[in-house]
Amino acid sequence: MNSLDWAVLVGYFGVMIAIGVWSHKRVDDVSDFFTAGGRMPWWLSGISHHMSGYSAVMFTGYAGIAYRYGITSYITWSFPIAIGIAIGAQLFAGRLNRLRSRLGVASPLEYLKNRYNLPTQQALAWSGVLLKIVDVGAKWAAIATLLSVFTGISLNQGILLTGVITGVYCTVGGLWADALTELGQFVIQLLAGVAMLVTVMGELGGVSALWTVWDKLPDHHTQPTVGPYTLTFLLAYLFIKTFEYSGGMWNQAQRFMATRSARQAQRSARLSAALWFLWPAVLFFPMWVAPLLVTAQKPDASDAYALLTERLLPHGLLGLVIVGFFSHTMAMCSSDANAISAVFTRDIAPALSAKARDWSHRAGLLAARLSTVAFLGLSMAIATQVNSPTFKDIITVVIKWVAGLVGPISIPFLLGMLRLFRRSGPTAALGSWAAGLFAFWLTNYGLDGVQLQIQIVAPVATSLLLFVLLGSVRPEATPERDAVLARINSDDDGAARTAPVAIPEQGDGAAADGMRGGAGEVPRDR
Repeated sequence: MNSLDWAVLVGYFGVMIAIGVWSHKRVDDVSDFFTAGGRMPWWLSGISHHMSGYSAVMFTGYAGIAYRYGITSYITWSFPIAIGIAIGAQLFAGRLNRLRSRLGVASPLEYLKNRYNLPTQQALAWSGVLLKIVDVGAKWAAIATLLSVFTGISLNQGILLTGVITGVYCTVGGLWADALTELGQFVIQLLAGVAMLVTVMGELGGVSALWTVWDKLPDHHTQPTVGPYTLTFLLAYLFIKTFEYSGGMWNQAQRFMATRSARQAQRSARLSAALWFLWPAVLFFPMWVAPLLVTAQKPDASDAYALLTERLLPHGLLGLVIVGFFSHTMAMCSSDANAISAVFTRDIAPALSAKARDWSHRAGLLAARLSTVAFLGLSMAIATQVNSPTFKDIITVVIKWVAGLVGPISIPFLLGMLRLFRRSGPTAALGSWAAGLFAFWLTNYGLDGVQLQIQIVAPVATSLLLFVLLGSVRPEATPERDAVLARINSDDDGAARTAPVAIPEQGDGAAADGMRGGAGEVPRDR
């Protein structure tokens, strides 16, 4: 990098901070901070959903997969995500929006107190927060790895730099800042990605390289599934990503909650699905042909894309591509931070402290910002350990930990919104959650030689099976829970606003006490 590249990078950071400061004016309370007050346009929500779904891991871990195995990086990663989001657009996006518009919640998990009980909500909240600290730590490590290639600064210095910049704008501006910066980051990524594609095609003979270059690459580069990324892995990944990207990862749920209506939430999801289907193919082509242009130095080839940009791109344009790397990671990490802050402020803190249940608008907003800072700090600390024997490497954390653990957390959360599973109550929710966590430990650490696809699918499959089975064996449907489901599943948005249905609190002792008067109480007059 030279002074021109640094100017582009510093300018980018400055714009991100400026957007955060501008967004600060639009944040008056926790609803604005966590769900943009339900005023976000569907197209902005869709772009934000797409951008918050992947990070610089694509340019490190998945770039290594593309370098070694070819098109399977697309077939077994972004393609199943696109299909999963399209499925989620029909099943979950509209219902997630109604959590805000019908039940008045600001956190995705707030409704779980009424759908199940307080212990269920707390189990999912705490385990999800811990998972995301590890997940976002891997993202910080990924971008710091790329930064070290270009600038020579240490891993820890890169983590600190990106974490602090992200913390400033997402803490000040909330979800509005996240979405608006993600829109800017999408434009930057579009320019950088197209520039890289054109440069690589020029290096390999022009546009014809799109179809003539494959004979020069290893035979397995054109196979849809190869190596550990088998057909079984593809199906398992589709199964998992349908839950994860449809709201199982709470930052994705927030994008649907932030739109004005359930119909706009569905349009948002469809736009994100289309972007996932088209755009990663543009980004992946330079990675697929990278073996013809550079020789990766790391065993997992995670440095291949960085080496490619250094060789091919002129200064200034190189800085733009580096900004594109940052845009991915900062988009995902800031959105995760906002989601975790929502869960802590609206779900965890009120259960721990009576004072938190009576926070004023100002106090709640301050707590939201402080918890965002705390989450970012913890994830940055984890990032410094991501290559330790416990976590092994970046791609292991992303594929195994996230894919394996998202199922036990998302199954009770997402399926709990569907009438089909009305019989599944607290026993089914907690039982499926605990069994899924045990399946993750067993397949990853308790047994030796378990295949990758089994490691990632066993937890979510176990959780799904137990959720359905326990709901059938020990049904726990109640009029109160049915009332929650009725409001989430009704398609008549106008009728819901003019004739709201009262939802009595659950009458299960301490759990009910924890819900009365809390920050997440279901409003009766909404």
